[in-house]
Amino acid sequence: MPAMSKRAKRVLITLGALVVLAVLWFQFVNIYFDWAWFGEVGYRNVFTTQLITRIILFLIGALVAGGLVLGSLLIAFRSRPVFVPGNEVDPLAPYRTVVTARPKLFSFAIAIVIALVCGLSAQGEWETVQLWLNAQSFGTVDPQFGHDVGFYVFSLPLWEMLLGWLLVLTGISFVLVLVVQYLFGGIRVSGPGRKISAAATLQLSLLVGFFVLVKAVRYWFDRYDLLFSNRGGSFTGASYTDINAVLPAKIILMCIAAICAVGFVVGAFLRSVRLPAIALALLVLSSVLIGGIWPLVLQQVVVNPNAISREPPYIARSIAATQAAYGLGDDKVTYVEYPDENAASPRDLLGTQTVNNARLLDPNILSDTFTQRQQQQNFYGFAEQLTIDRYPTEDGGVQDYIVALRELNVDGLQAEQKNWINEHLVYTHGNGLVAAPANSVVDGYPAFTVSDLNNKGAIPVDEPRIYYGQLATDYAIVGSESADVQREYDTPTTNFTYTGKGGVGVGNLLDRLIFATHYGEANFLFSSEINGNSKILYYRDPAERVQKAAPFLTIDTKPYPAAVNGRIVWIVDGYTTAQHYPYSREVTLSDATNNSQSASGQAQGQVNEQVSYIRNSVKATVDAYDGTVTLYSVDDTDPVLKAWEGVFPGLIKPSTDVTPELRDHFRYPQDLFEVQRSLLTQYHLESAVDFFQNSNFWRVPDDPTESGVTAAQPPYYQQVQLPGQADSSFQLTSALTGFYRQFLQAYVSVDSDPENYGKITVLQLNTETTTPGPLLIQQTFAATESFSNFITTRQNQGTQVIYGNLLTLPTSEGLLYVEPLYLRGVSTSAAPQLNKVVVWFNKRVGIGDTLTEALESAAASAPVEVVEPPGDGTPTVSGSASISSGSVPPTTTDTTGPTSSEPLPSNAAEALAVVEQANQRLEDAKSSGNLVAIAEATDDLSQAVDNYIRLVGPATASSTLPPSVTSSSGG
Repeated sequence: MPAMSKRAKRVLITLGALVVLAVLWFQFVNIYFDWAWFGEVGYRNVFTTQLITRIILFLIGALVAGGLVLGSLLIAFRSRPVFVPGNEVDPLAPYRTVVTARPKLFSFAIAIVIALVCGLSAQGEWETVQLWLNAQSFGTVDPQFGHDVGFYVFSLPLWEMLLGWLLVLTGISFVLVLVVQYLFGGIRVSGPGRKISAAATLQLSLLVGFFVLVKAVRYWFDRYDLLFSNRGGSFTGASYTDINAVLPAKIILMCIAAICAVGFVVGAFLRSVRLPAIALALLVLSSVLIGGIWPLVLQQVVVNPNAISREPPYIARSIAATQAAYGLGDDKVTYVEYPDENAASPRDLLGTQTVNNARLLDPNILSDTFTQRQQQQNFYGFAEQLTIDRYPTEDGGVQDYIVALRELNVDGLQAEQKNWINEHLVYTHGNGLVAAPANSVVDGYPAFTVSDLNNKGAIPVDEPRIYYGQLATDYAIVGSESADVQREYDTPTTNFTYTGKGGVGVGNLLDRLIFATHYGEANFLFSSEINGNSKILYYRDPAERVQKAAPFLTIDTKPYPAAVNGRIVWIVDGYTTAQHYPYSREVTLSDATNNSQSASGQAQGQVNEQVSYIRNSVKATVDAYDGTVTLYSVDDTDPVLKAWEGVFPGLIKPSTDVTPELRDHFRYPQDLFEVQRSLLTQYHLESAVDFFQNSNFWRVPDDPTESGVTAAQPPYYQQVQLPGQADSSFQLTSALTGFYRQFLQAYVSVDSDPENYGKITVLQLNTETTTPGPLLIQQTFAATESFSNFITTRQNQGTQVIYGNLLTLPTSEGLLYVEPLYLRGVSTSAAPQLNKVVVWFNKRVGIGDTLTEALESAAASAPVEVVEPPGDGTPTVSGSASISSGSVPPTTTDTTGPTSSEPLPSNAAEALAVVEQANQRLEDAKSSGNLVAIAEATDDLSQAVDNYIRLVGPATASSTLPPSVTSSSGG
């Protein structure tokens, strides 16, 4: 091979240096990018604490791993036997020659590679190490070993991590020594004489002995892992078999492993492989017999045939631990017997607080309606899911509102509007808070109140500009050298220059170069629009900002805006979690919080994280104008939060710093509630025997209003006056049915008002109740004549019917179900419009333009009996066939449905004349194109046809009604 010229060497060295510089530059850019942002929000200690901890762990991991591997390799090389070449062809000779020429190079290279891998892995465990350094006491001990729960949450993960690393490093060292000894003849598989040298025996035996010794220590800590066992099947924690077979087995195996470790060490110094081999065989055999077969035999022979008497003591431990870990103990949850049997009329509910506050507007449906009526500009938009909050009224009461921010939506820019200047320097912010009372409409649309640059609505806002929001996914560059030069779009007639404290300076050349590199955008360097006062706003999503500021929190998926003291702030809920709470049920957050909204893609799902302890310990706010992130403790007793406060001192403000105005807008977070309700379906039981038998379990019902998905009904925020309460309060509510039954079994709600925040109330119905659950109610609606006619006539006209949220409202008179129905026209720009309200109360169904009309209609109707579901779980309604959720309800002539409160015509001829008149009004309305008029005329025609059918019967009506009438009315 020809020698490389000096010029070629210089070129290669230069290219290599450039590559190294490029890598270092990009690493510097990424670090500076985050360092600058943490400085902007005032939490640079979070960045430095993480960085320093990661660097220290990287160095420790790399040095320890690299040192152990390097030492093992050098000892193996130096203790290699003297190699005497023979006449035989040796396939390893070329490799041996290469390694012998540069033994230190190969040893250091292998050690460095392993050191880097181990160092990178070790730095990822910074949270485990910091929690161990700042461990707290829970004040609760486990019932088996008597250790504080803090030992399992903070200390046990670290010891198990260290033991795992020792086992891995010892195994790697063993393999490397084995390879070196084989390469240099210390280990031979053929030929006469000794197959393994004394030096190889010594080193390998010592490594195996150390491995087994670490394994013995690991057996001691494995005892604690039994408290997280799932052997019991239906419960978490050590079962009868774990305590009476596996636990003794761990101790016995620990002793055997310690004896075997001594055997390996003795065998190493005796230069014998016989004793280590015997020790290894003993360890493997005992592991199989004592650790595997014996527990299996005990489980099959003793436990399974007698589980109902053997397991309850351990199930009781799991019930108590789960209730404590998820905030479901007696101090948080109140159970109230709720007799849903009465003779009240739907009319008796009129004027009650629950009915007056009933939320008719569905925040999951109305985003398009808000956009159509309040967007103003194509580059503004509203979140796909709106939010619900409450605000005071002039008379001193509280009103629920559907609330949304008119945010900047750069994706709405048209092609001719899209360029770098417009997208990042001109269109930089949204404008205004838009709200509507949740219990009323005007002509089917929300009664909007707007606070923006041009309006001061019922919810006053002093600074309506929205620079930080859920739709602001990209960066914005703000700031001007002169007050006379204003570039940012503000209103159709004015521009604006940002004056808030948010943002990172990007005025000098170095900053511009850094951000140009990060975003891959040369305009940072060449645009004259960027000046000395320019700042760049990034990480603009509220949830993302909180997650960056507090990386140890699990963030709720539903941040929401609120107007507090004239400022618009985003409120973000943060959870502290743990995975090692003994005996507590382990929950996967993504599964426990999955509902029809997230399953259909309409809402963001929670992270796929397994936890056995959770607290909503932190409430965070993000100012929508200047991006200020403020973290408040709302659970000062949480040991996990206390530990993190030790890691990041001063990061979280105490609960006493929460102002009353802000506290008034705190909501109990939906994700936590969904986790708790999923557990309450089982862990409301106090009897371990009942738990084992799965008797009296509940179930979260599927959402019957969502077609195409089968998933849990989401909980609903609403103003509810629970039975026995003097006033209504802002509650997060959910219905629960029996275990694989469609009849209601419980109603769970949690208070969000400051005086009773976090108090969970469970209304328990009698186990023999036949109060229908949500699915039965929806099918009862569908089988009702007036309802099915309404659906059919609208769909025949091409109008889309959208089912709103099916609300379950407990009253002192019994349970009330309310469901709004929305219409969306055939036009591509059409938005949902509230058209009807359907109710069920005390076996009666009613439908009307308003909730009052629907209750009056129900009062005038005949009872509808719901029949016990057959074995396949499909419920039926007396007088008609049942209809699956999401299908088009068929036309029915079931006379048990609600009847009109209006008097019938005196004879068939008069009734037919009324039908023809109603049909003519419908044709006129269709000609006008007025959707509201069409809906009203269709209702009149449907009512007229119903009255005619009631007078002459279905058979006569089908032969005498004109075809145009039957096609229009669906009858």
